[in-house]
Amino acid sequence: MLTTLLDGQVMAEKHGSGSPRVLAMHGWARTRHDWAPVLGGYDAVAVDLAGFGATPPPEGEWSTEQYAESLLPLLDPASPLVLMGHSFGGRVAVHLARLRPDAVRGLVLTGVPLLRPDASGAPARKGGPLDLRIAKALHARGIVPESVVDKYRKKYGSADYNAAQGVMRTVLVKAVNEDYTRELEAVRAAGIPVEMVWGEGDTAATVAMARSAAELIGPTAHLDVVAGSAHLLDDQLGAHLRTALDRLLDTPKETQP
Repeated sequence: MLTTLLDGQVMAEKHGSGSPRVLAMHGWARTRHDWAPVLGGYDAVAVDLAGFGATPPPEGEWSTEQYAESLLPLLDPASPLVLMGHSFGGRVAVHLARLRPDAVRGLVLTGVPLLRPDASGAPARKGGPLDLRIAKALHARGIVPESVVDKYRKKYGSADYNAAQGVMRTVLVKAVNEDYTRELEAVRAAGIPVEMVWGEGDTAATVAMARSAAELIGPTAHLDVVAGSAHLLDDQLGAHLRTALDRLLDTPKETQP
């Protein structure tokens, strides 16, 4: 059932007939509809994050932390929620867990780029192709306009970057340069259980990175690698996500590690 949250600022899909026990957040350029096969039969709400689906873009060039801050009123320590996040939505979820750990029952994450490549042991990119780096340096010195830099960004940018318009392009650039070590350490300190369900073939957020993130979180993290799946949600990932969700919902918050 389509509904509005936060005085009409956020559009969402409500699943089930009871009070939500789950808050689900989709990936970049996706919508709440991605969660429909996963959340059937649960009391849950899947939001359209600002700038996607039926929710308008943010008024400013938000970081993922600002996305989380906008959703904080949905969290209540009296009724802790399981936060589910795919890719971009998982970035928001870990911020929420750091900001309001008392209102988070657990995290279910999939395909989330939690660590920068240099932090996860993978080769780091060194600022992009040479001509893009030169254009950036010349722009910093006032020699060439921003439009020249943008030309090279479009040439070498990802499909997501080239498809993003207006403020959402800056939101994307900010997000891909973020690292969530602080958030993972806060999750560890709070003892929040984390179910990590990962496609074996995910190249946007690799299994190697997920393993590094799980080690950083510590004993409350459980990593489930799904053979045959990649980055986007599919039937196999969906089935494993439901199993992970059941593990968290079946465990009373007060007895979780």
